[in-house]
Parts: sequence; structure tokens; C-alpha cells
Amino acid sequence: MRLIPWAIPSVLLGLTLALLGPSSLPARAQFDAQNGPLPVFELHSGFWINLHHTLYLQARQSRDDRSAPSALVPGVETHRTANERQTWDAAVAYYQANYADKDLLFNTELTLLKNQLGEFEGCDELSGAKKKTCDAGLPPALTKILESAAVVYRAHEWPAHDRANRVWIAGVAPLVREKGLGLSERLAEVYQARWPKQKIRVDVTAYANWAGAYTTLDPLRVVIASTDPRNQGSAALEILFHEASHGIAEPVQLAINRECRQRDKAIPRDLWHALLFYTTGEVIKPVMAAQEAQAPRDGATSATIATGATGSEYMPYAFRERLYQRGWDNYLSLLRRFWQPYLDGKASFDDAIAHMVSAL
Repeated sequence: MRLIPWAIPSVLLGLTLALLGPSSLPARAQFDAQNGPLPVFELHSGFWINLHHTLYLQARQSRDDRSAPSALVPGVETHRTANERQTWDAAVAYYQANYADKDLLFNTELTLLKNQLGEFEGCDELSGAKKKTCDAGLPPALTKILESAAVVYRAHEWPAHDRANRVWIAGVAPLVREKGLGLSERLAEVYQARWPKQKIRVDVTAYANWAGAYTTLDPLRVVIASTDPRNQGSAALEILFHEASHGIAEPVQLAINRECRQRDKAIPRDLWHALLFYTTGEVIKPVMAAQEAQAPRDGATSATIATGATGSEYMPYAFRERLYQRGWDNYLSLLRRFWQPYLDGKASFDDAIAHMVSAL
């Protein structure tokens, strides 16, 4: 869903002005130095965004009267001192008071904050006290909270979180390098849109949100959880392109809305989102099948490790996670009957949309 900051409250002024303020140190995407940068995406494991999402998660857990875990990666133990516990608890309390009731995807303030923290991932501070270019321009209270919590986070959770992020990036990178350009062109063709000229920034974090990943627009940026079991193996490539598709699928949503208005029908909730899941899965399926066919029979390769391939047919995310059984069963029927012929080149975009809406 497109986020349009048409009316930004005064409390967001600091964050808004920060976007126009001093430039930060350039953020560097993580990739295999031997093979060079990836096409289509920039994959980042950024310290401040990971800290931000960790505090947000624990604040929501604290709000809901559940004890927040000491770390998001299994097997990590923390041994905080009394001072560290006090500092961390103060940061969680600040997040609980200011952000826990706000949605990471739909709240403009949190979107601006996330984007700004990403720009300063190359900095060890946010106040600019040591380096002027590291002044993120955030509200003083928030800057103090984040810089204080950063000392604790670096000493305990961050090494394991960063390691998990980099393992995830290393797993998906070979497929992005080999298949990314072709997949982006195919999806742009399907949605009758242009893929962004600039590489899409993907922030890989130990925790993203309840869904395991989310995308904000203007600018188009993706957050994906490296430790979420739904995002592992071959699903990593699919979730990358599903999230990125949010930035180019507006023609589909507009076409559905237009057909509904012309037929005096209520606009169906989530049909466009079900269509995105279905499309990405169908486009990814032959790619994964070809990848498995190329793998040597006598052992695992980097490709099979990255994809999690086991010889069985690839099951798209929406089927594996049973999304269609959660109120989307009628949408699945429409997609198979009318959208699949369009994907197969046997129907036009306009006819596929019109028939789906007519059959609602």
C-alpha cells in the first residue's frame, strides 16, 4: 500500500527535516566481493535498522505482557550487567511509549525513521558528536535512547544478528545474481509496469514485522527477517520478488478498482495482494525447477544449498503458508481460471482483470 505523507504532524518535523539534512556516510550493500554487486537489489545488514526493529519487537512484547526474549537468534545468550539491563529496559520503555502501538508498515513516522536509520548504517553514532556527517537529525531524546541502547546491542545481540543476516544474504545472492534480471523483466511485463532503474534497497534484519517482511514506497524499500522460518531456502528468492512487486503492481490495483466501479461492485479486499502472491509464485516456479534440474545428482551444490531444493516440485509461498485457506479460497479459484491464462499468454491483461471482477 502506498504511503502518502499528505499531512505530517509537527512531531514528525525532526524526521522530515532530517531527510533534507546533512548527508550520511554511504551505506554499503553486502555482497560477494569476488563476484561484484548484485543486479536488481542491494542487500544490507545495517546496525541501526536492526537495533530499531529489535527494540520495536521487545516493546510490543512488553506491551502485551509477554517477556521479551534476550535475543532473536536461537542459541544466543546474553549476560548483561545491571547497568546494561537498566539502559536496555529504558530503551524498550521508550519504544513502548512512543512506537509500540504504531504499525511499521502503515505509520508514516516509523517509515521515515526506518529510512533515515538505513541511510546512517555506516555511522557508529547518530548525534554527529564525533563526526558531523553522522548527525542523523533525529529528535534529541530518540538519538540519546538509540545511542545508549547501541552500546548494549553491539556487545550482545548484534554479532549474532549480523551473522544471521549475512548468512541469509549469502544464501540468496547466487540466485539473485543469476536470475534476478530475468525475473524483474518478467514481473514488469506481467504488471505492465517498469521495474525501477535504481536497485531496490533491501534491509535484512533479525526481525521485520509480524509477516516476516514488509515494503514501503516513495522510496521503494524492503525489510526482510533473516531468522523468520518462512523466509528460508527457496522462499528467500520468492519473498524478495514478492515484496519488490509492491512497487510495480499499481496498474493491477487500479485496473481492479476501475472494473469494480464500472460494474457497481464493491472493491474486493486483498484480491490484488493475493494476485501478487500467486504471480510471484508462478513466475518463480519454473526458475526453481530449472535450478534443480541443473544440480548434479551426486551432491549438494551452492545452488541447492541456496534454494533448499530437495528434488520435489517447488511449492509457492502462498500455498506453503496456506494463505488461500485464510479467506482467499475464492480468489485462488479466480486466479487459476482467469489470471493464469494471461500468465500463459492466452489472454490479455484487460480481459483477465475484467473476467475476474465479473465473476466476483
